[in-house]
Amino acid sequence: MPLTQLLQTLTPPQTSTDKRGYDYDLVIVGGGIIGLTLASALKDSGLNILLVEAKVASAAVAKGQAYAIHMLSALIYQGIGIWDKILPEIAKYNRVCLSDADYSEVVEFETADLGTPELGYVAEHQALLHPLQEFVRDCTNVTYLCPAEVVNTQYLQDIVTIDIKVAEQIQTIKTKLLVAADGARSPIRQAAGIKTLGWKYWQSCIVAFVQPEKPHNNTAYEKFWTSGPFAILPLPGNRCRIVWTAPHAEAKALCELDDEQFLRELTRRFGNQMGKLQLLGDRFIFQVQLMQSDRYVLPRLALIGDAAHNCHPVGGQGLNLGIRDAAALAQVLQTANAAGEDIGKIQILKRYERWRQRENLTILGFTDLLDRIFSNNFLPVLLVRRLGLWIMRRVPMLKIYTLKLMIGLKGRTPELAKR
Repeated sequence: MPLTQLLQTLTPPQTSTDKRGYDYDLVIVGGGIIGLTLASALKDSGLNILLVEAKVASAAVAKGQAYAIHMLSALIYQGIGIWDKILPEIAKYNRVCLSDADYSEVVEFETADLGTPELGYVAEHQALLHPLQEFVRDCTNVTYLCPAEVVNTQYLQDIVTIDIKVAEQIQTIKTKLLVAADGARSPIRQAAGIKTLGWKYWQSCIVAFVQPEKPHNNTAYEKFWTSGPFAILPLPGNRCRIVWTAPHAEAKALCELDDEQFLRELTRRFGNQMGKLQLLGDRFIFQVQLMQSDRYVLPRLALIGDAAHNCHPVGGQGLNLGIRDAAALAQVLQTANAAGEDIGKIQILKRYERWRQRENLTILGFTDLLDRIFSNNFLPVLLVRRLGLWIMRRVPMLKIYTLKLMIGLKGRTPELAKR
Protein backbone atom coordinates (compact mmCIF):
# COMPACT_ATOMS: atom_id res chain seq x y z
CA MET A 1 0.00 0.00 0.00
CA PRO A 2 1.45 3.46 -0.90
CA LEU A 3 2.46 5.54 2.13
CA THR A 4 -0.04 8.33 1.45
CA GLN A 5 -2.88 5.82 1.23
CA LEU A 6 -1.66 4.05 4.37
CA LEU A 7 -1.63 7.26 6.37
CA GLN A 8 -5.06 8.19 5.06
CA THR A 9 -6.49 4.96 6.47
CA LEU A 10 -5.58 6.12 9.98
CA THR A 11 -8.40 8.66 9.95
CA PRO A 12 -11.67 6.86 9.13
CA PRO A 13 -13.47 8.70 6.32
CA GLN A 14 -16.96 8.07 7.65
CA THR A 15 -16.51 10.33 10.69
CA SER A 16 -14.70 13.55 11.50
CA THR A 17 -12.30 13.99 14.38
CA ASP A 18 -13.53 17.57 14.74
CA LYS A 19 -17.10 16.34 15.42
CA ARG A 20 -16.35 13.39 17.69
CA GLY A 21 -13.07 14.44 19.25
CA TYR A 22 -11.39 11.14 18.38
CA ASP A 23 -10.47 9.00 15.37
CA TYR A 24 -10.93 5.54 16.86
CA ASP A 25 -12.91 4.12 19.74
CA LEU A 26 -10.02 1.83 20.57
CA VAL A 27 -6.34 1.52 19.64
CA ILE A 28 -4.59 -1.81 20.34
CA VAL A 29 -0.79 -1.63 20.44
CA GLY A 30 0.70 -5.04 19.71
CA GLY A 31 -0.39 -7.27 16.85
CA GLY A 32 0.75 -10.56 18.37
CA ILE A 33 -1.61 -13.40 19.27
CA ILE A 34 -3.21 -11.55 22.20
CA GLY A 35 -3.72 -8.22 20.44
CA LEU A 36 -5.18 -9.99 17.41
CA THR A 37 -7.44 -12.07 19.66
CA LEU A 38 -8.87 -8.92 21.24
CA ALA A 39 -9.47 -7.29 17.84
CA SER A 40 -11.11 -10.49 16.56
CA ALA A 41 -13.31 -10.78 19.64
CA LEU A 42 -14.61 -7.23 19.00
CA LYS A 43 -15.55 -7.79 15.35
CA ASP A 44 -19.28 -7.35 16.02
CA SER A 45 -18.95 -4.79 18.81
CA GLY A 46 -19.71 -1.67 16.77
CA LEU A 47 -16.38 -0.22 17.96
CA ASN A 48 -14.01 1.33 15.44
CA ILE A 49 -10.57 -0.18 16.12
CA LEU A 50 -6.97 0.52 15.10
CA LEU A 51 -4.47 -2.32 15.58
CA VAL A 52 -0.80 -1.26 15.50
CA GLU A 53 2.03 -3.80 15.11
CA ALA A 54 5.72 -2.88 14.92
CA LYS A 55 6.94 -6.00 13.09
CA VAL A 56 6.11 -6.83 9.49
CA ALA A 57 3.49 -9.58 9.34
CA SER A 58 5.80 -12.19 7.82
CA ALA A 59 8.41 -11.72 10.56
CA ALA A 60 5.78 -12.06 13.28
CA VAL A 61 4.44 -15.29 11.77
CA ALA A 62 7.92 -16.80 11.46
CA LYS A 63 8.58 -16.81 15.22
CA GLY A 64 9.62 -20.32 16.24
CA GLN A 65 7.50 -21.07 19.30
CA ALA A 66 4.75 -23.46 20.34
CA TYR A 67 2.08 -23.30 23.03
CA ALA A 68 -0.31 -25.49 24.96
CA ILE A 69 -3.84 -24.33 24.14
CA HIS A 70 -6.25 -25.05 26.94
CA MET A 71 -9.91 -26.01 26.61
CA LEU A 72 -11.18 -22.57 27.62
CA SER A 73 -8.96 -20.91 25.01
CA ALA A 74 -10.33 -23.27 22.35
CA LEU A 75 -13.90 -22.39 23.40
CA ILE A 76 -13.06 -18.67 23.15
CA TYR A 77 -11.77 -19.11 19.61
CA GLN A 78 -14.87 -21.14 18.75
CA GLY A 79 -16.99 -18.26 20.02
CA ILE A 80 -15.03 -15.77 17.91
CA GLY A 81 -15.58 -17.96 14.85
CA ILE A 82 -11.97 -18.74 13.96
CA TRP A 83 -11.40 -22.16 15.53
CA ASP A 84 -12.18 -24.06 12.30
CA LYS A 85 -9.25 -22.24 10.67
CA ILE A 86 -6.88 -23.07 13.54
CA LEU A 87 -7.80 -26.68 14.35
CA PRO A 88 -6.47 -28.40 11.17
CA GLU A 89 -2.96 -27.01 11.78
CA ILE A 90 -2.53 -28.00 15.43
CA ALA A 91 -2.29 -31.19 17.51
CA LYS A 92 -4.63 -32.34 20.22
CA TYR A 93 -3.63 -34.22 23.34
CA ASN A 94 -5.96 -36.67 25.04
CA ARG A 95 -3.70 -37.76 27.87
CA VAL A 96 -1.37 -35.94 30.29
CA CYS A 97 1.20 -37.84 32.34
CA LEU A 98 2.36 -36.04 35.48
CA SER A 99 5.29 -37.49 37.42
CA ASP A 100 8.04 -36.60 39.87
CA ALA A 101 11.52 -37.59 38.62
CA ASP A 102 11.98 -41.35 39.10
CA TYR A 103 9.03 -41.78 41.50
CA SER A 104 6.89 -44.68 40.33
CA GLU A 105 3.52 -42.99 40.93
CA VAL A 106 2.40 -41.36 37.68
CA VAL A 107 -0.82 -39.34 37.62
CA GLU A 108 -2.57 -39.79 34.28
CA PHE A 109 -5.24 -37.29 33.24
CA GLU A 110 -7.47 -38.69 30.50
CA THR A 111 -10.46 -37.57 28.44
CA ALA A 112 -12.72 -39.80 30.56
CA ASP A 113 -11.98 -37.52 33.52
CA LEU A 114 -13.89 -34.69 31.82
CA GLY A 115 -16.03 -36.58 29.32
CA THR A 116 -14.48 -34.62 26.43
CA PRO A 117 -12.85 -35.92 23.20
CA GLU A 118 -9.56 -34.21 24.12
CA LEU A 119 -7.92 -32.41 27.02
CA GLY A 120 -6.24 -29.64 25.06
CA TYR A 121 -4.12 -28.74 22.06
CA VAL A 122 -0.60 -27.74 21.09
CA ALA A 123 -0.07 -25.07 18.44
CA GLU A 124 2.99 -23.59 16.80
CA HIS A 125 3.13 -19.81 16.76
CA GLN A 126 2.32 -19.42 13.08
CA ALA A 127 -0.63 -21.84 13.32
CA LEU A 128 -2.32 -19.29 15.60
CA LEU A 129 -0.98 -16.01 14.32
CA HIS A 130 -1.57 -16.46 10.59
CA PRO A 131 -5.32 -17.31 10.86
CA LEU A 132 -5.78 -14.44 13.31
CA GLN A 133 -4.06 -12.00 10.95
CA GLU A 134 -6.28 -13.12 8.08
CA PHE A 135 -9.40 -12.93 10.24
CA VAL A 136 -8.64 -9.38 11.41
CA ARG A 137 -7.98 -8.21 7.84
CA ASP A 138 -11.58 -9.23 7.05
CA CYS A 139 -13.04 -7.35 10.04
CA THR A 140 -14.62 -4.22 8.60
CA ASN A 141 -14.36 -2.36 11.93
CA VAL A 142 -10.60 -2.98 12.32
CA THR A 143 -7.79 -1.05 10.63
CA TYR A 144 -4.66 -3.24 10.77
CA LEU A 145 -1.52 -1.08 10.61
CA CYS A 146 1.65 -3.13 10.19
CA PRO A 147 4.49 -2.24 10.43
CA ALA A 148 4.07 0.89 12.50
CA GLU A 149 5.47 2.12 15.82
CA VAL A 150 3.93 4.11 18.65
CA VAL A 151 6.44 6.79 19.62
CA ASN A 152 4.46 8.89 22.10
CA THR A 153 1.22 8.83 24.07
CA GLN A 154 -0.58 11.52 26.02
CA TYR A 155 -3.55 10.79 28.28
CA LEU A 156 -6.14 13.56 28.52
CA GLN A 157 -9.45 13.59 30.34
CA ASP A 158 -11.60 12.36 27.45
CA ILE A 159 -9.09 11.02 24.91
CA VAL A 160 -5.61 9.60 24.37
CA THR A 161 -3.43 11.15 21.69
CA ILE A 162 -0.98 8.71 20.07
CA ASP A 163 1.90 9.57 17.75
CA ILE A 164 2.41 6.70 15.30
CA LYS A 165 5.49 6.39 13.11
CA VAL A 166 4.92 4.85 9.68
CA ALA A 167 7.84 4.76 7.21
CA GLU A 168 9.58 7.70 8.95
CA GLN A 169 6.41 9.84 9.02
CA ILE A 170 4.44 10.68 12.16
CA GLN A 171 0.64 10.68 12.32
CA THR A 172 -1.23 11.73 15.47
CA ILE A 173 -4.31 9.66 16.34
CA LYS A 174 -6.95 10.32 18.99
CA THR A 175 -8.80 7.48 20.71
CA LYS A 176 -11.08 6.86 23.67
CA LEU A 177 -9.03 3.90 24.90
CA LEU A 178 -5.53 2.52 24.43
CA VAL A 179 -4.89 -1.19 25.05
CA ALA A 180 -1.32 -2.37 25.56
CA ALA A 181 -0.70 -5.86 24.18
CA ASP A 182 2.95 -5.13 23.53
CA GLY A 183 4.66 -7.82 25.58
CA ALA A 184 6.47 -8.32 28.86
CA ARG A 185 8.68 -5.25 28.40
CA SER A 186 5.67 -3.17 27.36
CA PRO A 187 6.81 0.38 26.48
CA ILE A 188 3.19 1.50 26.92
CA ARG A 189 3.06 0.16 30.48
CA GLN A 190 6.44 1.67 31.36
CA ALA A 191 5.57 5.06 29.88
CA ALA A 192 2.36 5.10 31.93
CA GLY A 193 4.35 4.52 35.12
CA ILE A 194 2.59 1.27 36.06
CA LYS A 195 4.77 -0.67 38.48
CA THR A 196 5.24 -4.43 38.48
CA LEU A 197 5.88 -6.98 41.21
CA GLY A 198 7.74 -10.24 40.79
CA TRP A 199 11.13 -11.80 40.32
CA LYS A 200 13.38 -13.63 37.92
CA TYR A 201 13.74 -17.31 38.77
CA TRP A 202 17.05 -19.10 39.29
CA GLN A 203 16.12 -21.10 36.19
CA SER A 204 16.22 -20.75 32.42
CA CYS A 205 14.09 -22.62 29.93
CA ILE A 206 15.38 -24.56 26.91
CA VAL A 207 12.94 -25.11 24.06
CA ALA A 208 13.44 -27.32 21.01
CA PHE A 209 11.57 -29.46 18.48
CA VAL A 210 12.24 -33.20 18.25
CA GLN A 211 11.02 -36.11 16.14
CA PRO A 212 10.52 -39.34 18.13
CA GLU A 213 11.04 -42.77 16.62
CA LYS A 214 7.70 -44.02 17.99
CA PRO A 215 4.28 -42.30 17.79
CA HIS A 216 3.64 -39.73 20.51
CA ASN A 217 0.02 -40.94 20.71
CA ASN A 218 -1.24 -37.43 21.46
CA THR A 219 0.19 -37.59 24.97
CA ALA A 220 1.65 -34.63 26.87
CA TYR A 221 4.23 -35.24 29.58
CA GLU A 222 5.10 -33.05 32.57
CA LYS A 223 7.94 -34.54 34.58
CA PHE A 224 9.28 -32.69 37.60
CA TRP A 225 12.98 -32.86 38.40
CA THR A 226 14.74 -31.12 41.26
CA SER A 227 16.40 -28.87 38.67
CA GLY A 228 13.01 -27.82 37.25
CA PRO A 229 9.97 -29.00 35.27
CA PHE A 230 10.45 -30.90 32.02
CA ALA A 231 7.65 -31.14 29.44
CA ILE A 232 7.14 -32.82 26.09
CA LEU A 233 4.17 -31.62 24.05
CA PRO A 234 2.82 -33.42 20.94
CA LEU A 235 2.70 -31.62 17.58
CA PRO A 236 1.40 -32.55 14.11
CA GLY A 237 3.60 -34.80 11.99
CA ASN A 238 4.64 -36.85 15.03
CA ARG A 239 6.87 -34.02 16.22
CA CYS A 240 7.20 -32.85 19.81
CA ARG A 241 8.07 -29.64 21.59
CA ILE A 242 10.54 -29.86 24.46
CA VAL A 243 10.29 -27.37 27.33
CA TRP A 244 13.20 -28.06 29.68
CA THR A 245 13.70 -25.90 32.78
CA ALA A 246 17.02 -25.95 34.62
CA PRO A 247 19.26 -23.63 36.68
CA HIS A 248 20.94 -20.99 34.52
CA ALA A 249 24.41 -22.58 34.45
CA GLU A 250 23.03 -26.04 33.70
CA ALA A 251 20.73 -24.74 30.97
CA LYS A 252 23.58 -22.81 29.37
CA ALA A 253 25.82 -25.89 29.46
CA LEU A 254 23.08 -28.03 27.90
CA CYS A 255 22.63 -25.56 25.06
CA GLU A 256 26.37 -25.62 24.38
CA LEU A 257 26.42 -29.40 23.89
CA ASP A 258 26.52 -30.77 20.36
CA ASP A 259 23.32 -32.37 19.06
CA GLU A 260 24.35 -35.94 19.90
CA GLN A 261 25.30 -35.06 23.47
CA PHE A 262 22.16 -32.98 23.95
CA LEU A 263 19.93 -35.83 22.73
CA ARG A 264 21.71 -38.22 25.07
CA GLU A 265 20.96 -35.95 28.03
CA LEU A 266 17.42 -35.45 26.78
CA THR A 267 16.80 -39.20 26.60
CA ARG A 268 18.30 -39.68 30.05
CA ARG A 269 15.93 -37.05 31.43
CA PHE A 270 12.81 -38.21 29.61
CA GLY A 271 13.27 -41.96 29.11
CA ASN A 272 13.02 -44.12 25.99
CA GLN A 273 9.25 -44.60 25.82
CA MET A 274 9.17 -42.91 22.40
CA GLY A 275 12.35 -44.51 21.13
CA LYS A 276 15.23 -42.59 19.58
CA LEU A 277 14.80 -38.81 19.35
CA GLN A 278 15.92 -36.64 16.45
CA LEU A 279 16.56 -32.93 16.99
CA LEU A 280 14.77 -30.61 14.55
CA GLY A 281 16.22 -27.13 14.13
CA ASP A 282 17.93 -25.00 16.74
CA ARG A 283 17.59 -24.93 20.51
CA PHE A 284 16.62 -21.68 22.24
CA ILE A 285 17.03 -20.54 25.83
CA PHE A 286 15.23 -17.83 27.81
CA GLN A 287 15.14 -16.79 31.44
CA VAL A 288 12.04 -17.59 33.46
CA GLN A 289 10.28 -14.86 35.43
CA LEU A 290 7.12 -14.10 37.37
CA MET A 291 5.57 -10.66 36.99
CA GLN A 292 2.27 -9.11 37.97
CA SER A 293 1.41 -5.47 37.26
CA ASP A 294 0.15 -3.72 40.36
CA ARG A 295 -2.76 -2.48 38.26
CA TYR A 296 -4.14 -3.53 34.89
CA VAL A 297 -5.91 -0.25 34.11
CA LEU A 298 -5.63 3.51 34.32
CA PRO A 299 -8.05 6.04 32.86
CA ARG A 300 -7.99 5.46 29.07
CA LEU A 301 -5.50 2.55 29.35
CA ALA A 302 -5.76 -1.23 29.80
CA LEU A 303 -3.05 -3.92 29.85
CA ILE A 304 -3.56 -7.46 28.53
CA GLY A 305 -1.39 -10.54 28.14
CA ASP A 306 2.33 -10.35 28.89
CA ALA A 307 2.08 -6.58 29.26
CA ALA A 308 0.09 -7.29 32.44
CA HIS A 309 1.65 -10.51 33.77
CA ASN A 310 4.18 -13.31 33.24
CA CYS A 311 4.31 -16.72 34.90
CA HIS A 312 6.51 -19.78 35.10
CA PRO A 313 6.08 -21.95 31.97
CA VAL A 314 5.08 -25.03 34.00
CA GLY A 315 1.62 -26.15 32.83
CA GLY A 316 1.70 -23.93 29.74
CA GLN A 317 -0.41 -21.21 31.35
CA GLY A 318 1.09 -17.98 29.96
CA LEU A 319 -0.55 -17.58 26.55
CA ASN A 320 -3.85 -18.94 27.84
CA LEU A 321 -4.04 -16.26 30.52
CA GLY A 322 -3.61 -13.63 27.80
CA ILE A 323 -6.36 -15.17 25.67
CA ARG A 324 -8.70 -15.02 28.66
CA ASP A 325 -7.67 -11.39 29.25
CA ALA A 326 -8.62 -10.54 25.67
CA ALA A 327 -12.00 -12.29 25.92
CA ALA A 328 -12.79 -10.65 29.27
CA LEU A 329 -11.84 -7.15 28.11
CA ALA A 330 -13.81 -7.61 24.88
CA GLN A 331 -16.88 -8.57 26.90
CA VAL A 332 -16.55 -5.58 29.24
CA LEU A 333 -16.03 -3.11 26.37
CA GLN A 334 -18.82 -4.49 24.21
CA THR A 335 -21.30 -4.46 27.10
CA ALA A 336 -20.34 -0.89 28.06
CA ASN A 337 -20.54 0.36 24.49
CA ALA A 338 -23.96 -1.21 23.99
CA ALA A 339 -25.15 0.64 27.10
CA GLY A 340 -23.82 3.96 25.76
CA GLU A 341 -21.00 4.15 28.34
CA ASP A 342 -17.57 5.64 27.70
CA ILE A 343 -15.27 2.60 27.31
CA GLY A 344 -12.20 4.58 28.40
CA LYS A 345 -13.52 5.56 31.83
CA ILE A 346 -11.80 4.01 34.79
CA GLN A 347 -15.11 2.77 36.24
CA ILE A 348 -15.62 0.64 33.12
CA LEU A 349 -12.04 -0.62 32.94
CA LYS A 350 -12.06 -1.59 36.62
CA ARG A 351 -14.65 -4.27 35.73
CA TYR A 352 -12.01 -5.94 33.61
CA GLU A 353 -9.30 -5.52 36.27
CA ARG A 354 -11.46 -7.01 39.04
CA TRP A 355 -12.24 -9.97 36.80
CA ARG A 356 -8.76 -10.83 35.56
CA GLN A 357 -6.19 -9.58 38.06
CA ARG A 358 -7.26 -11.91 40.86
CA GLU A 359 -7.70 -14.93 38.58
CA ASN A 360 -4.28 -14.37 37.02
CA LEU A 361 -2.70 -14.00 40.45
CA THR A 362 -4.16 -17.38 41.43
CA ILE A 363 -2.52 -19.07 38.45
CA LEU A 364 0.76 -17.20 38.97
CA GLY A 365 0.78 -18.39 42.56
CA PHE A 366 -0.13 -21.94 41.55
CA THR A 367 2.68 -22.22 38.99
CA ASP A 368 5.18 -20.66 41.40
CA LEU A 369 4.18 -23.11 44.13
CA LEU A 370 4.47 -26.08 41.76
CA ASP A 371 7.96 -25.06 40.69
CA ARG A 372 9.19 -24.43 44.23
CA ILE A 373 7.72 -27.63 45.68
CA PHE A 374 9.00 -29.90 42.94
CA SER A 375 12.35 -28.15 42.29
CA ASN A 376 13.42 -29.12 45.77
CA ASN A 377 15.48 -31.88 47.42
CA PHE A 378 14.45 -31.06 51.01
CA LEU A 379 13.26 -34.40 52.37
CA PRO A 380 10.04 -33.23 54.12
CA VAL A 381 8.97 -31.36 50.94
CA LEU A 382 9.83 -34.39 48.78
CA LEU A 383 7.72 -36.67 50.99
CA VAL A 384 4.77 -34.26 51.00
CA ARG A 385 4.72 -33.80 47.22
CA ARG A 386 4.98 -37.52 46.56
CA LEU A 387 2.19 -38.15 49.03
CA GLY A 388 0.19 -35.54 47.12
CA LEU A 389 0.71 -37.40 43.83
CA TRP A 390 -0.25 -40.67 45.54
CA ILE A 391 -3.47 -39.13 46.86
CA MET A 392 -4.31 -37.38 43.58
CA ARG A 393 -4.06 -40.64 41.71
CA ARG A 394 -6.56 -42.25 44.08
CA VAL A 395 -9.01 -39.41 44.77
CA PRO A 396 -10.92 -38.62 41.54
CA MET A 397 -12.42 -35.35 42.84
CA LEU A 398 -8.97 -33.90 43.61
CA LYS A 399 -7.60 -35.13 40.29
CA ILE A 400 -10.48 -33.61 38.30
CA TYR A 401 -10.32 -30.31 40.21
CA THR A 402 -6.57 -30.05 39.48
CA LEU A 403 -7.16 -30.83 35.81
CA LYS A 404 -9.91 -28.21 35.49
CA LEU A 405 -7.69 -25.59 37.15
CA MET A 406 -4.85 -26.44 34.76
CA ILE A 407 -6.96 -26.13 31.60
CA GLY A 408 -8.92 -23.01 32.53
CA LEU A 409 -12.27 -24.51 33.54
CA LYS A 410 -12.21 -22.91 36.98
CA GLY A 411 -13.08 -19.25 37.41
CA ARG A 412 -15.40 -16.96 35.49
CA THR A 413 -16.11 -18.02 31.91
CA PRO A 414 -16.32 -15.29 29.22
CA GLU A 415 -19.54 -15.16 27.23
CA LEU A 416 -17.57 -15.90 24.05
CA ALA A 417 -16.75 -19.35 25.41
CA LYS A 418 -20.43 -20.15 25.97
CA ARG A 419 -21.58 -19.69 22.38
